[in-house]
Amino acid sequence: MPAAASPALDTTTTARDLRAVLAARGFRRLIGVRLISQVADGWFQAALAGSVLFNPEKRTSPMQIAIGFAVLLLPYSLIGPYVGVFLDRWSRRSIIVVANLLRALLVLPTIALIWFGLENALFVALAFLIIGLNRFFLAGLSAAIPHVVADRRLVTANALSGTLGSICFSLGLGSAVILVKTALSVTLHGYALLAALAPIGYVASALLARWSFRPAELGPDVRERRSGTIGAAMVEVARGMVAGVRHLSDRRGAAYAVLAQSAFRTLYGVLALAVLLLYRQYFHHDKDLSGSIGGLGMVFVAGGAGVLIAAFLTPPVTRRIGGWRWITWMLAGTAVVVVVFGLPFNPTLLVVAVLFVNIATQSIKIVVDTALQHECADAYRGRVFSINDTAFNVCFVVGLFIAALSLPADGHSPATLVLVGLGYALVTVWYAAAGGRWARRVGDDIAGLPLRRAGIERASS
Repeated sequence: MPAAASPALDTTTTARDLRAVLAARGFRRLIGVRLISQVADGWFQAALAGSVLFNPEKRTSPMQIAIGFAVLLLPYSLIGPYVGVFLDRWSRRSIIVVANLLRALLVLPTIALIWFGLENALFVALAFLIIGLNRFFLAGLSAAIPHVVADRRLVTANALSGTLGSICFSLGLGSAVILVKTALSVTLHGYALLAALAPIGYVASALLARWSFRPAELGPDVRERRSGTIGAAMVEVARGMVAGVRHLSDRRGAAYAVLAQSAFRTLYGVLALAVLLLYRQYFHHDKDLSGSIGGLGMVFVAGGAGVLIAAFLTPPVTRRIGGWRWITWMLAGTAVVVVVFGLPFNPTLLVVAVLFVNIATQSIKIVVDTALQHECADAYRGRVFSINDTAFNVCFVVGLFIAALSLPADGHSPATLVLVGLGYALVTVWYAAAGGRWARRVGDDIAGLPLRRAGIERASS
């Protein structure tokens, strides 16, 4: 077996790929559309979470938190596959523009409801629509990337796009924390004013997309775009989704990666609720909501740093060892970190754990997105990304409910952390066997790139 590529060569290749990706005008504009929107997402979701979870007038139970996430995520997750069909029929530029403009309009009445503390059915419906449109928007962006970046640069493009997007979302959350603690206040009125910033970002993102791309520039390709009436399209949805699932199952490397990410997200849901409860009640025994929000601000910073580190590590590492090995390493590392840094229940060590878990989360996401983009035909990409997005959300909610049933009100449960660590270990063993066996069998990495370490050329599809 030939020797692996040297670190110097990997660094040079990464820098060259990064320069090539950033040199693409279409990619720079698409990134701008995403970053502006995700800063606004951070502002809006911070206001939403603050008004519900850090409402000075009440204490929300773990089960209520899980139910809240389920109400917001599950309805969209159930209709998510239908979204993919429309992504494969309509101009993705139009979808991106309209989704952001609709979100800007829907935030306006939500601001009034937050101001008056009206967490009624209308409030839930509006929050659901805004977040649902956000997933529509992000799925459209993911399906559009292959139209502005060369196929061989997809790993780098996904690393940069996902990483900068997550960082900007974290910046939105972090700046929201600063605003609430300084210029605004930890009150419903403060959260309402914070939410009022979001429409500015949504409108700016929509205008940038409208001015930057022609209607058909982001796909789907004209020769592959489905035609006919919307009614006929809805009739074909179920059949189309079956075809999308079959298409994904035939791309075994990508399918294994999606399953591994889904298992990761289930366990991640348990950890997410535990961290939220720990900072809300266990680390702050009094009713100092400002202190709780400040502690969570450090968690957001660590999460953003983890995403940034993953972006720099993933492209060169996957070139040397293959994407499936990198996913395996991330799963195994998470199993160890959750137990070693989580069990002391120390705020500082917990921030370190959050840092690594977010490195693993973003690293796995980059490889999975690249696998779907490279291995799946453009005519199926919208549906495949919607399937993946549905699994992503549903598994997270399942994890939240597991946590709500097993965690005490303050989130302190050593047994739960040990079981989560064991869960990650079991997923590691399964994926190392299944994903590794398939990659070696076809002589191809799961991200669709040759296993350069072994000097194997890409197998024909």
